[in-house]
Amino acid sequence: QVQLVESGGGLVQAGGSLRLSCAASGSIFSINAMGWYRQAPGKQRELVAVITSGGKINYADSVKGRFTISGVNTKNRVYLQMNSLKPEDTAVYYCNYVRLGHDYWGQGTQVTVSS
Repeated sequence: QVQLVESGGGLVQAGGSLRLSCAASGSIFSINAMGWYRQAPGKQRELVAVITSGGKINYADSVKGRFTISGVNTKNRVYLQMNSLKPEDTAVYYCNYVRLGHDYWGQGTQVTVSS
């Protein structure tokens, strides 16, 4: 089992920045991927950014050049630095770990960007 707790969300004006943090505990070995997803009201949950176990990083096209995902070697933390935020970035952001093919999710943190 993997337990994930997100923090760092909040209200910010357009153009501002936020840094999300995800603290992982439990069986944080054999992790296949660590990432961030988001879900806006009335929309499906979507991938924002992911780091694979091989070190490959992928971003959604909508956040490329603005968001940066990073993690620590011990895999107990993953971060999402969000710059140049836009109102359309407003959503609940979820931390996700994939371990041995199983998905683990945090409870989510709200990010609201005002225009």
